[in-house]
Amino acid sequence: MRVLVAGATGVIGQHLVPGLITAGHEVTASTRSALKVHQLAGQGATPVIIDGLDREAVLKAVTPAQPEVIVHQMTALTRMKIFRNFDKEFAVTNELRSRGTDNLLEAAREAGTRRFIAQSFVGWTNGREGGTVKTEHDPLDSVAAVTRGTSGISSVVDDEPAPVAQWLPYLASSLGVKPPMRAAPVWLGRLLGGQMTVSMMIEVRGASNEKAKRVLDWTPAYPSWRDGFPVWAAAFKSGQAA
Repeated sequence: MRVLVAGATGVIGQHLVPGLITAGHEVTASTRSALKVHQLAGQGATPVIIDGLDREAVLKAVTPAQPEVIVHQMTALTRMKIFRNFDKEFAVTNELRSRGTDNLLEAAREAGTRRFIAQSFVGWTNGREGGTVKTEHDPLDSVAAVTRGTSGISSVVDDEPAPVAQWLPYLASSLGVKPPMRAAPVWLGRLLGGQMTVSMMIEVRGASNEKAKRVLDWTPAYPSWRDGFPVWAAAFKSGQAA
């Protein structure tokens, strides 16, 4: 199958591209950086340089590739330094997920693409009331999917949703660093990290992966963050973590 991965050198894209190639797909992989072209070619993909906010460039790159599937992984998260100025630092990613998505959808229509998969995030997009674990049927607050599943939202998460107060000390332990402060006043959290950090720490809801497992015939490589954090921590300490 011909698959175009937009944002192929990001945290998810850099793992997605070799996975798709291993599965036998023909992959066109986009990046904004000419310095990363060799990385993509070395993985076996056909690299293209695209600024997702440049409509003409997107159409020019996507149409000749004739992808049957487009996977939208474009973000600008590497620019983010602190969450205190979250809205300002997240602005480009918001544009890539709105105007950039429109550009890719237009290109998909012109190319005759039959499936479009857009990556977003789950957690703080969920409603802040009710139970602590949400499904795709619950209201929002305001990649087996290439070959399986139907249209709609699927939450790709592990089997064990947990609050920050539970998993953060475990992550610190996995990294071998001092555990975080167990309690701090909300006003201090807003001062140091901004409202978004406070929301992520005490308000966001988890998500259920039951739909993704059912419709995509998918299971997480690490069923729990208890399994995945030690692996990531070991890779981080060795300099190999994404």
